[in-house]
Amino acid sequence: MRAYITICILQCACLGWSAEHLHQSIDRLIKTKAGGPIAGKSNDPEFFRRVQLDLAGQIPTSKEVRDFIQNKNPNKRAKLIDQLLANDTFAEHWTDRLSVMLLERQNLGKINDEDWRSFLIKQLKEEPRWDVMAYEMITADGKGDTRAAMRFLGNANHERMTKDIARLFLGMDLQCAKCHDHPSVDEWKQAHFWGLFAYLNQTKSATHSKNKLPYFVENLATKKVEFQSVFEAEKKSTGPYLPGGKEIDIPTFEKGQEYEKPAADGLPAVPKFRPRELMARELTSNNNRYFTRNAVNRLWYLMMGRGLSHPLDEVHAQNPPSHPQLMKLLMKEFAAHKFDVKWFIREIALSESYQRSSKLPQDAKQPDPALYITAHPKALTPEQLLRAILKATGNTKRVEALKADPNAEKFDRRGYFTGSHRELPSSYEEIKAVFMETFAQPAGQEEVEFLPGLNKALFLMNDRLLLSWLHPQGENLVARVNKLKDPKSISEELYFNVLGRPPVKEEIHIVSEYLEKQNSRRTEALGELVWSLLTSIEFRINH
Repeated sequence: MRAYITICILQCACLGWSAEHLHQSIDRLIKTKAGGPIAGKSNDPEFFRRVQLDLAGQIPTSKEVRDFIQNKNPNKRAKLIDQLLANDTFAEHWTDRLSVMLLERQNLGKINDEDWRSFLIKQLKEEPRWDVMAYEMITADGKGDTRAAMRFLGNANHERMTKDIARLFLGMDLQCAKCHDHPSVDEWKQAHFWGLFAYLNQTKSATHSKNKLPYFVENLATKKVEFQSVFEAEKKSTGPYLPGGKEIDIPTFEKGQEYEKPAADGLPAVPKFRPRELMARELTSNNNRYFTRNAVNRLWYLMMGRGLSHPLDEVHAQNPPSHPQLMKLLMKEFAAHKFDVKWFIREIALSESYQRSSKLPQDAKQPDPALYITAHPKALTPEQLLRAILKATGNTKRVEALKADPNAEKFDRRGYFTGSHRELPSSYEEIKAVFMETFAQPAGQEEVEFLPGLNKALFLMNDRLLLSWLHPQGENLVARVNKLKDPKSISEELYFNVLGRPPVKEEIHIVSEYLEKQNSRRTEALGELVWSLLTSIEFRINH
């Protein structure tokens, strides 16, 4: 028996297996770097709200929180994580997150939002692989089931494609390397920008003569790309070239042998050498450490609130990761598991580092956020905030069912914000647009850090739409608590629904005292209590 166990151990060692799961390795490396006290495990309500927001994009209901607290199964957190990853809400929410990250709320190209979302949702519902998703976005030509992936390449603007692929798939902001070697990052060279550009400069849009739809095609590449530093007189040239790789030779063909398929239906002939396809294959290879490093760093950020390398598009030797060993391990394991996004997210969610409390250990000083001593607070995204407010106030079904009257005058959004138009938005789509305009970053700007603003604060304080949801309607929250008499029951209903936790004794006392003073206007007072919780930092932050 001992000999058998020894053989098994040796086999596992030879195959590179480890008795330690990735989430356990995460915790070990985080604790080692912390070098001091770390926050304890989050309590059930704190964890439950956090993981619901991160994996489903929404806050839990009062009943869900109560049931989770009462559940005594020691494996309930792992089971919950698996349930959330298997649910359609995961695909919907992560479509929001990835779409904002990849498109930065820009309306790119001629692929509509519905088709683009369907493309991402389909990927995320099945077995999402980051290399496959990136490959399909870069190679997108408009043909087949992945036509909607064209949206990432937009209008095939060569410089924009170059910058976006460098930032979003390689973690390299090469904007400054277009005209010269990067002034502050020694390893980023002008040749990196133009090497990527050389993969993409033959791509253009062409319209099919029969179905009138746009497609992406590639011209025949015959020569290298020339570039010149603004600080030098000498001109240089490069063929297709990935950072960390070798320059690709542009092949020459005998006349008449350059094309794989002839021109047809208004689309040009298809060259045998297609550098954009070559780029997608080489860029998403598991041997490309830049691609793998960027992928784990961005997924880690989406779950943990901060990248191991931060900012996300400044991943280089002069800005090393906070945990080099952890970064190396994550890269190795993610590639070994074929860039399986759900597996990777699951391992992070199972870790004690993710499930840590956001409260500092007793007597501890404010820690460096890069150490992950506590859970890192994350601002609710605009999409999460709208869903959370509707769910907390009990207005989700009613509001999501609102449809615009096609015969009615178009909603005056600008007038709504300035106060000259007093009508409330009549459709859920218009309500979403109002929220996005208020809480989202302008198109083309990344949404990474929490950016407070006066317009956001004033909206939560005074917006007529939001305040209308605090009036008793049907079975919404204010209507329900208005039927309760006991201050403790009222407090619990308010806190469980809005903040996802039970109130403490002091909070119950404050609610009781306030309602007693406002007895003559009880209904309005209940709405004000809900409003005070909605506008709190605790509600607006995923902690």
